[in-house]
Amino acid sequence: MSIIWSIIIGFLAGMIAKWITPGDNKPSGFILTTVLGIVGSLLATWLGQVIGWYGPNDGANFIGAIVGAVIILLAWTQIARRA
Repeated sequence: MSIIWSIIIGFLAGMIAKWITPGDNKPSGFILTTVLGIVGSLLATWLGQVIGWYGPNDGANFIGAIVGAVIILLAWTQIARRA
């Protein structure tokens, strides 16, 4: 069940990050948005554990997943702009 939850949270975080992030060079599509959201959630979980906000068995909350997805989306935009 946690994999399905991660996909749902990742998709929602990716959609909100896509809506928040300015610019025209945004990735589109269900799969790419979901992947960026999941990667953002994992980034937020890892960063929160390094900083000390989350424990080893805790995951990032929804706001953290959105922030992580925005960071990944901004990085994706910079990489796509250079290509």
